[in-house]
Amino acid sequence: MQSANVLLKKIVRSSVLPFAAQHGMKKDLFPLSRTLSLSLCLKQDNSGSPSEKLDLDAWKTVMKSGLQEEVSETVSEPKELSTLAAAREILEMWRLAGRSVPENISEEQLKTFMECPSKSAKKKYLKYLHIKELYKKNDKRKMDEKRERRQEMQKQVSETDVTKRSSFICLWANSMDKAYNWRVAQSMIFGQPLIFDMSYEKDMSIREVANTVRQIVLSEGCNRRSVDPFHIHFCNFKDDSLYHKEFIKHYREAWGKLLITVTDQCYTDVFPKDKLIYLTADSPKVMKTFDHDKIYIVGSMVDRSIKTGVSLARAKRLGLETAALPLEKYLLWNSGAKNLTLDQMMHILLTLKDTGDWKKALEFVPKRKYCGFVNRPVHELKRTLSLINTLKVGKRQEEVRKQFAKNYAKKLTQK
Repeated sequence: MQSANVLLKKIVRSSVLPFAAQHGMKKDLFPLSRTLSLSLCLKQDNSGSPSEKLDLDAWKTVMKSGLQEEVSETVSEPKELSTLAAAREILEMWRLAGRSVPENISEEQLKTFMECPSKSAKKKYLKYLHIKELYKKNDKRKMDEKRERRQEMQKQVSETDVTKRSSFICLWANSMDKAYNWRVAQSMIFGQPLIFDMSYEKDMSIREVANTVRQIVLSEGCNRRSVDPFHIHFCNFKDDSLYHKEFIKHYREAWGKLLITVTDQCYTDVFPKDKLIYLTADSPKVMKTFDHDKIYIVGSMVDRSIKTGVSLARAKRLGLETAALPLEKYLLWNSGAKNLTLDQMMHILLTLKDTGDWKKALEFVPKRKYCGFVNRPVHELKRTLSLINTLKVGKRQEEVRKQFAKNYAKKLTQK
């Protein structure tokens, strides 16, 4: 009979308890005072043993505690999935949908992504991260290619006898540096001054100041390698300015060893006004020849928005003479502003100083800005340039021929 008892307990456990768990352990399913007694036949047969009663209330409490544990486990699983994990799932879904989503994203970027106020803002932020990641991959690829090329060059050098010449090349470079420094040192005593006006920091952004300093560094290197270099002056230069910080970034320890003159004074306080000429593209006066007795001033400014008249206004306030390069006289200028970079100006001035030839000097103007040098009268070249521009715009050849025929007929009538 004990085996029958055990069998009955198993039946109750396998049938009643799952049923109670599925129905949420409702109280009306099991009354509070009800107990399940074994059948009388079982009690009579098992007279020697005490009567066994199964308390359903105890079962309910046990099953309710077990069910709560199961429910807490199921509820804790989505709680464990934090907002970051949910955001990562959203990103994965968007990536599968074909949207521009970065492959690797940090927790801080995920937090900023979740803090975006709208869905369009989230898309824009993800697109920004995706483009940034592509730039990093491209830079890494370029660095790897440079490393591979460097390794190949090293292998080629090791295979040939170029390593024997490296000591000679280093000796030659050191001797040339000494010669260049000697020339610049002589120019600081006997050379013609060239002034860089460093008073345009307020008119530029941080990026434009960095570009300006980069161009001045190139100009200083070009001047140092010249046969007859200028004596470079940095006027209106203030310590702890953006110019100063950018120069220290480029030169580092060599900043204090440069053979140039740096002063916080204005050039009108250092040099006489009658010898100063301010070079600006906005000047109405065109420079005809290079004067070795004059002191030329170049504005240290790179302006992407092209604010016209800034340097011209400064020169007028100081009562200085101004001049512009004769670009239209020697070049068939194309569309665009007649502004040149500082290193291009340095190349032009050095060539004019050495040769006095405008054609050689203006070869340093970028070729995309002009169609060619002036070999014929200017009005004929302008006419051909207008014809080229009309063809570029896309007008029909018939209209161009008609216009040419009208102009030709007018010329005949005038004769």
